[in-house]
Amino acid sequence: MMVSFPDKPVAQLLGSNGPIHAVTYSSSPGTYILTGSADRVVRLYNPSSSSTATSTATAAGVPSTNFITPTRSAAAPNPIPEGRLIQKYEGHGYEVLSVSVSQDNSRFVSSGGDRAVFLWDVSTAQTIRRFGGDGINGHGHTGGGRRVNAVCFAGQDDSVVVSGGLDATVRIWDTKSNNSHKPIQTLSDAKDSITSLVAVPPDEGGQGQIIVGSVDGRVRTYDIRMGRCTTDTLPAPVTSLCLGRDGQTVLVGTLDSKIRLMDRSTGGCLRTYGGGGNGGGEGEEGWVNKEIRVQSVLGGEDRFVVAGDENPPTATTTGGTTGGTTGVTTAGGGAEGRVWVWDVLTGKLVTKLSVPWGPSSSTTTTRKIVVGKDGKEVVKERKNVISSLAWRKGGKNGYGGSSSSGGSGSFVVGGTSGVATVFGAP
Repeated sequence: MMVSFPDKPVAQLLGSNGPIHAVTYSSSPGTYILTGSADRVVRLYNPSSSSTATSTATAAGVPSTNFITPTRSAAAPNPIPEGRLIQKYEGHGYEVLSVSVSQDNSRFVSSGGDRAVFLWDVSTAQTIRRFGGDGINGHGHTGGGRRVNAVCFAGQDDSVVVSGGLDATVRIWDTKSNNSHKPIQTLSDAKDSITSLVAVPPDEGGQGQIIVGSVDGRVRTYDIRMGRCTTDTLPAPVTSLCLGRDGQTVLVGTLDSKIRLMDRSTGGCLRTYGGGGNGGGEGEEGWVNKEIRVQSVLGGEDRFVVAGDENPPTATTTGGTTGGTTGVTTAGGGAEGRVWVWDVLTGKLVTKLSVPWGPSSSTTTTRKIVVGKDGKEVVKERKNVISSLAWRKGGKNGYGGSSSSGGSGSFVVGGTSGVATVFGAP
């Protein structure tokens, strides 16, 4: 049966005062969404509609702002429902870069610019533990680094937390131990920063297995119980990991503008997505990822590869001055973000989705004023770089769908606009 891709924006999650670096669904049935952002706050949302938000994106492709009038006429605003903010979790002193939820949904862990890993109680909004937060033995104490780029639960009943940081180490923490400053194990094989982590679930034959991606272009699989490390070499820094449903494959994103589906047992590449051509005749307009960490995920029961975009399309110049006249010059740059979707089996590009900047009530404006080298003010569009994604696993309501009901699922993306957008079936 042909399964359609969920390409309709069905909710926008508001409230962040800066770019969103991490998004994740709660564990099955995935009713809620957590976001982590540059404003140091983790937010819990119910994507079910509480009101209707008016997007700044118009049919003419020109975003509206409160201080610049577009030169082209704008079409009627497109209403997108607004999700409900349920709780804010405040405690980080720096930006939040990663969030992971326990299987029973009672706890979650977060990490970021702090040296520590935060273990939270969902219902009380209080931290239960702060792993490595003593400022001496904390993550990133070597080389002066502070960031903990990735974190996840692992082990039976989520008994341990795994973190990877700028200090090129992976650290394993016991959630039941009273000694939260010292990891029970430190893995130091990487030669550069850790960017991504995946713990293989026990029901997929992964008891004690952790997959690690790093800037040195390696994907390392640790079998903690056997004390073994298997290394696969990639041609560029690894920025994203996503485990297949059967646990036998892993999707690897790298900074050579390619996403690879790897066979875990052999280390072989089964299929490549992105890069020049994209397998669909995209040519020079292909997906590009060379500078920042952009997540890619498997979705639709592993039928699709979905990735963010570090370089969304730019708009044409909307105004300016010529000659020696003083005034404000407007440079090009699109306010909409973009998501790319490929077919897993064929590698062909399925679609490219536009991601609205956000409603007119959003706290972040689509434009900023900068001073050029000539001393003149230049108004530039702020690009909505989509760097974080999560696919919902399970669920049968309008946001999830299931194989039994023929639903194609839903996913959420976050970017520099500070608004998380949920996509579902039309």
